[in-house]
Amino acid sequence: MRQAFLSALTELALADRSLMLLTGDTGFHVFDEFQKQFPGQYLNAGISEAAMIGMAAGLALSGKKVFVYGIAPFVTLRCLEQIRVDLCYQRLPVKIVGVGAGLTYGSSGSTHHTIEDIAVLNCLPAMTVLCPGDPHETTALTRAAMSLAGPCYLRIGKSGEPTVHPHPLPALPIGQGITVRPGRDVAIIATGNMLATAAETCQMLAGQGISAELVSMPTIKPLDRQLILDLANRFRLMVTVEEHNVIGGLGSAVAAVLATEALPVRLLMAGIPDQYADPAGSQEFLREAYHLTPPRLAVRISAQLRQAK
Repeated sequence: MRQAFLSALTELALADRSLMLLTGDTGFHVFDEFQKQFPGQYLNAGISEAAMIGMAAGLALSGKKVFVYGIAPFVTLRCLEQIRVDLCYQRLPVKIVGVGAGLTYGSSGSTHHTIEDIAVLNCLPAMTVLCPGDPHETTALTRAAMSLAGPCYLRIGKSGEPTVHPHPLPALPIGQGITVRPGRDVAIIATGNMLATAAETCQMLAGQGISAELVSMPTIKPLDRQLILDLANRFRLMVTVEEHNVIGGLGSAVAAVLATEALPVRLLMAGIPDQYADPAGSQEFLREAYHLTPPRLAVRISAQLRQAK
């Protein structure tokens, strides 16, 4: 995802010289070529994320279109007040890019995990929250974010995430979900770097004779409410899959839609329980611990389907 973001950003910087990229002393070597190609459009603000958000606000007020890049927990939670007051209150067109979201930096421990960011930023007025599911979605949403008039959070993985969509997306409107594969028995809605896991889960369920419809939800705010309502009217079980706390993320957003419409559909929210990871381990190790692997998800979904009959 990181490389897809960089490629799209380079394309945008070539087309619009008002684009600025700020980093918090992260992305070593990632931006070497960008810095050489656009020396006047790149600024390393150092390990001072709160100050960097203030710099981004000032640049935006001066007519710049600013992208701020950093490790997800540090570019969001560490400088939340600045995001709230400097960006959201003034509705400034600054795009915050959080790399390594969720459990990507698994072995670095809970300080480097990002399992609260969607919940926290989702409640800020004027903020748009984007969670692309694969490199193709990352490219499309980076382009779409450029035209936003207000602040935006782009939550991405790091590198090596598989592509789920077979071809690049010519466009991906913000606020629109994507039906990846149709199904009859259960609707699985995935966001962010869990999309590939959800796709593999669908394959496993198919081996059990269960037809799962897979939907990618790359925008959390504004949420594709109509798509959720359509799914709720067609399925007796809906499942949300995310690498985020089960409180305040995609599952909570979908649950709110279902509750306000009083729809009689069962909802399974698959995510990280309301706790921090005490043992350090790889992303794969932690996903297994939290039952977020395809075999674990398939077992949970098939059990819920039996209860929903």
